[in-house]
Amino acid sequence: MASSVMLKLSGEALSGDAGFGIDPGVLERLCDQLETLRQAGHSIALVLGGGNLFRGKALADHGMDRVVGDRMGMLATVMNALAMADFANRRGLPASVYSAMAIDSITPCYNRDLARADLQAGKVVLLCAGTGNPFFTTDTAACLRAIELDCDMVLKATNVDGVYSSDPRSDANAEKYDRISYDEVLNRGLGVMDLTAIVLCKENAMPLLVFDIGDDNAIVRVVEGEALGTRVVP
Repeated sequence: MASSVMLKLSGEALSGDAGFGIDPGVLERLCDQLETLRQAGHSIALVLGGGNLFRGKALADHGMDRVVGDRMGMLATVMNALAMADFANRRGLPASVYSAMAIDSITPCYNRDLARADLQAGKVVLLCAGTGNPFFTTDTAACLRAIELDCDMVLKATNVDGVYSSDPRSDANAEKYDRISYDEVLNRGLGVMDLTAIVLCKENAMPLLVFDIGDDNAIVRVVEGEALGTRVVP
């Protein structure tokens, strides 16, 4: 059954093995999956991070103002969205970009009705600049936009294969959850998303699926219902 999904993708996921910048091969593989989903009738919106182009920790350690750093991070997400939209459109996958910050000479400012119309028209909608405010993560932006756009689910692509009781990279006894509730996530203090994002999803009954972007054809498989990752449910 066709669905409307919000994909949250970290900036680092775009950098490939290099760990920084934008890897054209990664964009190509992502567009292949998004086109498959579009052809199957699914509507896809994306919120992109910016960590492949800007990491503010070193500057913050030297006293940079948090608001300035967050603004720079938002601009990095705009660059990622522009690159991905250009790559998609040039290969025939219709895509549009909306920024939460007003930068009219570069890309339209986010408008919920226009973005939803693009989704209904079969375009991939790329949403950048977070919420447009400092102190809010792109996780929160993804959950907020998913609720505004009436998406059926938020998909959070990570570098681990789901939600664990502790970090599986440092704890060999970490337990993986196939399914977990938002209340359990909050009560156990699990680092699925930041607190604001989790509460937004919980209060609006928005399902969340956490999965490993490194799995072969992972985005298509999770949208089509394969049991990958962890489902976080109201």
